[in-house]
Amino acid sequence: MPEAIKAIPVRHYGRWISAVVVLGFLGLLVNAFASANVHYHAIPDYIFDSTVITGLGKTVLISLLAMLLGLVLGIVLAVMRLSKNPVTSSVSWLYIWFFRGTPVYVQLLLWFNLALIFPYINLGPIYRDEMSDFMTPFMAALLGLGLNEAAYMSEIVRAGIQSVDEGQTEAAHALGMSQGRTLRRIVLPQAMRVIVPPTGNEFINMLKTSSLAASAAQYLELLRSTSDIGQTTGATVEMLFLAATWYLILTSVFSVGQFYLERHYARGSLRTLPLTPWQKVRKNLSTLSQRSKEGVSA
Repeated sequence: MPEAIKAIPVRHYGRWISAVVVLGFLGLLVNAFASANVHYHAIPDYIFDSTVITGLGKTVLISLLAMLLGLVLGIVLAVMRLSKNPVTSSVSWLYIWFFRGTPVYVQLLLWFNLALIFPYINLGPIYRDEMSDFMTPFMAALLGLGLNEAAYMSEIVRAGIQSVDEGQTEAAHALGMSQGRTLRRIVLPQAMRVIVPPTGNEFINMLKTSSLAASAAQYLELLRSTSDIGQTTGATVEMLFLAATWYLILTSVFSVGQFYLERHYARGSLRTLPLTPWQKVRKNLSTLSQRSKEGVSA
C-alpha cells in the first residue's frame, strides 16, 4: 500500500500580522472616540425627536422626487443623445456637459438666487408669479438636485441601451415595430440589468447629497434639523453624530432594496441567482447542524 500523503497547511504569517495591526489601529480609534469630550447619551435622547423625524421625512421626499426627475429626464436625454438628429444630439451633449461640469452646490445656489436674474416667472396662460414666491427652498432643492442627477442618469441609461445587441433592434424592426415601441418593449427591459446597479448607487448618493440643500437652498432636511437642535442645546457634535446615524440607517435600508431589485433583473442573465441574506443564514445554519450531527454519530 502506498504511504498516505501527510498534507501540511501553508502558514500565512502575514495575514496574522496584518490582522493584529488593523485591530490595533481600530482599538486606538475606538479609545480616541471613547475618551473624547462627546456626550453620547444625547444621541438616543433626540433620535426620535419630532424635528429630526420631520427633517428625515423631507430628506427622503426630496431624494425620491429628485431621483424620479433625474431618471425621467435622463432617459429623454439618453434617447436624444443617441438620436441621429444632430440638433437633439447636440442639445443633449451640451446639457450633460454643463451639469456634469459644474458642482451641484453651485447649481443649488444659482437656483435659489434665480430671482436676482428673473424677478418674475411667466409661462403665458399656464402660470405667472414672482420668482421669489415660486422658487421656494423645496423647489430650489428639487431642481438643483434633479436636473444635476439627470446628466448622470442619461449616461447610465445610454450605456445600458448600448449594451443591448443591435440585432435585437434589427429583429424588432423586421417585425414591423416602430422605433419607440422597440425601445420600450425590447431594448429598455434588457438594458435594465445594466441600468439598475448604478442607478441604485446614484440614489444612495442622492440621500447624502441632499444635505447640500441645507446651506445652499435653506431646505429644512435632516442635516439642517439636527444642526438647529445642536445650536439650541449646545450639543453640536452630538447632533452631527445623530445625523450620520440616520444617514447610515437610510443607506442601509435602501441598499437592501437595491440588492433585491438587482436580483430581480438578473434573472435572465445569470443561471444561478445570488443567495439572499436570509438564504445565506439558512444555508449556514443547515451546514452547522449537519456537521454537529456528523460529530455526534462519529
